[in-house]
Amino acid sequence: MPNTPTSKQVVYAALIGNLLVAATKTLAAVWTGSSAMMSEAIHSCVDSVNEILLLYGQHRAARPADAEHPFGHGRELYFWSFIVSLLIFAIGSGVSLYQGIAHIRDPHPIENPWVNYIVLALAMIFEGASWMISMRQFRSAAARGRLSFYEAFRKSKDPPSFLVLFEDTAALLGIVLAAAGTFAATQLRMPQLDGAASVLIGCVLAAIAIMLARESKSLLIGESASSELTKSIIDIASTDPAVLRVNGLLTAQLAPDQILVALSLEFSDDLRVPELEERVIEIERNIRARHGEVTALFVKPQTPKTFSEARRKRFGE
Repeated sequence: MPNTPTSKQVVYAALIGNLLVAATKTLAAVWTGSSAMMSEAIHSCVDSVNEILLLYGQHRAARPADAEHPFGHGRELYFWSFIVSLLIFAIGSGVSLYQGIAHIRDPHPIENPWVNYIVLALAMIFEGASWMISMRQFRSAAARGRLSFYEAFRKSKDPPSFLVLFEDTAALLGIVLAAAGTFAATQLRMPQLDGAASVLIGCVLAAIAIMLARESKSLLIGESASSELTKSIIDIASTDPAVLRVNGLLTAQLAPDQILVALSLEFSDDLRVPELEERVIEIERNIRARHGEVTALFVKPQTPKTFSEARRKRFGE
């Protein structure tokens, strides 16, 4: 069975596809004067820039921790993912809407519409190949967590995986709208319909950009890790004979493969300080052996009462 592509491979595949599509769409838009095709060309150019930014974000996020950033630079990926969402909205959607409205107000007939159809067919092949790669990667992640498509999107901690998938989905929808707009404008001899298709493409991009921005913002602010990881850490700590009770834990997703964990435990009262230190080290070793993505782990000996009071102050419970 072939290996599932990583999110970085998905981004590279999308970048290659978008560069090919952007070049063909731009030539077709200049040749035919189609507003919808120009919107599609701009859309593909924006997507190409987005993929470059995501790759840059992945590179920056991989840098090791330093004195100024003791927990690493993982959230830089979330920052650039949020910027990508804004670019889709501001440039991709905004320019498409502008193009469409301008063409509706001052319509011009499409010249050589067959050029549009050929280019859109090629774009469908390129974008479809990229979409299949990103969908395969996303479905694999969903299957591992036994999640539905929407749940996998909402719980994903890896923005490039869902950003590329939604970009490709928007691109495929845009191709269909551009083809429909070209057909309607030429067959009905109403060039305004070409502009209307451009407006619809802009609306699709705006809707997807808002959804992506919301998810990227949530990760950038700081989401907790998955409930599966939380349960696993609790189970590991509970098996230690010196632990009387796991009071709870706090987690923060720093990057797709970087998680901070603060674990509150009640230990046996007859432990000496050296013994307590040994048990903490052993628990940390067991957790990291099972979950390599836990890059920062803090174990705090506490009574349940102290933990509950601290939790009430933090969350207002």
